[in-house]
Amino acid sequence: MTALTPDEWQALALSLRIGVLSVACALPFALALAWVLSRKRFPGRVLLEAVLFLPLVLPPVVTGYALLALLGRHGSIGALLDQVGIVVAFRWTGAVIAAAVMGFPLLVLSIRVAFDGVDRRLEDAAETLGASAWRRFATITLPLSLRGIAAGCVLGFARAFGEFGATISFVSNIPGETRTLPIAIYELLNTPGGMPGVHRLAVVSLVVAFAASALAMMVAGGAPWRTRND
Repeated sequence: MTALTPDEWQALALSLRIGVLSVACALPFALALAWVLSRKRFPGRVLLEAVLFLPLVLPPVVTGYALLALLGRHGSIGALLDQVGIVVAFRWTGAVIAAAVMGFPLLVLSIRVAFDGVDRRLEDAAETLGASAWRRFATITLPLSLRGIAAGCVLGFARAFGEFGATISFVSNIPGETRTLPIAIYELLNTPGGMPGVHRLAVVSLVVAFAASALAMMVAGGAPWRTRND
């Protein structure tokens, strides 16, 4: 296999950057929502969960169109942002938003499972000693959930790295700006003589996906080669 071309390296670098930034942007909101879903019972909770997982069941193109309708220059939110000089549609920042939205449900689910696994008796004991809710979260819940949070971040990154439908619908295919690795592969598939490039980028995608999957399993402690005493 020949080396990647400059354009292919550019697409790879952009996908990696978008994947990392999307997780970084989504993580604070995911932590808050996962804690609410794990610790609170309230009316409308089922509805909130249904809305949360919509990006996983809707066609990604529909999610991208919804983002365009909301955050595009003529969208209800995008028009307000445009007035202060903030534009995200057809920009790499919009690709970060699209990737964050698509990976958000996986991130919340992983963190919520981690929070559910924390022994509530430890939190109750800290509360009887006068620890505030924030202190209980920072000193008990969060440290005991770090492996699950880290695994969720890896899964969120992997989902963001492979995102195609929502990204191309929201920010299109602009070389050097929004052309991520999946979009580059799609473009090469429709380009005469582009199959060598497809093969190269497919191998790169496979390597990144395998590395992310293996890392998530190791971080979460679910890898088959680990024993209970590790």
